[in-house]
Amino acid sequence: MKKFQVVGIGNAMVDVLTQETEAFLTEAGIEKGIMQLIDMDRAVDLYSRIGAAKEISGGSAANTIAGIAHLGGRTAYVGKVKDDQLGAIFAHDLRAQGAVYETKLAPKDAAQETGRCIVVVTPDGERSMNTYLGVTEFLEPSDIDVDMMADAEWIYLEGYRFDGPESHAAFAKAINACKGHGGKVSITLSDPFCVERHRDAFRMMIREDVDLLFCNRAEMLSMYQTEDFDAALAMAAKEVSIVACTDSDNGAHIMSGGQRWHAPAVPTQIVDATGAGDLFAGAFLWGLTNGHDLETCGRMGCVAASEVISHIGARAESDLKALFAQHGLI
Repeated sequence: MKKFQVVGIGNAMVDVLTQETEAFLTEAGIEKGIMQLIDMDRAVDLYSRIGAAKEISGGSAANTIAGIAHLGGRTAYVGKVKDDQLGAIFAHDLRAQGAVYETKLAPKDAAQETGRCIVVVTPDGERSMNTYLGVTEFLEPSDIDVDMMADAEWIYLEGYRFDGPESHAAFAKAINACKGHGGKVSITLSDPFCVERHRDAFRMMIREDVDLLFCNRAEMLSMYQTEDFDAALAMAAKEVSIVACTDSDNGAHIMSGGQRWHAPAVPTQIVDATGAGDLFAGAFLWGLTNGHDLETCGRMGCVAASEVISHIGARAESDLKALFAQHGLI
């Protein structure tokens, strides 16, 4: 048995969550519903404008790994923070969930700080993310522990990290170590604008290395440059063994081996949509590495996504295993 069921690689940052009005978005010049990269000055400006905020360790793939750890999975994470206050918060929170986190810290005198994402949640539950990447942008091959990757059943790669200058090489090093020892590769596309920036690199990696593709409807349509959702799913299924595509309140669509399953969404009052896709992936991977069939994995993902959108923050607050049991999944 390998030491880790899933090792995640991606951004390491702290989420600053605030609930604001639609008018606030306009006044602050924030485009609704997407992730925008910002610099340190913009991060400081936005922080001065927002009201009461909740600071929680985040990062898309880190949320996924935290979800698996919450379920009792054997997990580890690779993502770069600075030796500063927010860096310490990030490391503590992830380890407290039960995940292994050993990435070397950027030194105190590094020019950039630990990344943070100012997440503005409007009354409809939609989140608009303003991301200062900080040192997490500079994840590099030397941060990849090949022994850890070799001892993983799966690695989980975060699409957002494609924006880093050396992250592609870091991913390649992780993929080679993992697949060279019988492991498998999953990736999340993260954001349709991220897909637009790196479509060719994504497509090459998906065709050559990826075993499981996570995305949502918008990312899927962007990747395959079509407005025909079923056609996009079919194209993806020709390139990768398993496709898991979320579709908001329509649930999720799973494709593998010429078969397609639909996992219905679990009705809930949406408080904050942050982390829905992250926790879907976490529950799906936990189910997969614990021997559940793909349809059940999809349903677990939808249950976990429903839990996380029912409150502020992208980490589970209820016992996910208990929720799975309530839905007859375990």
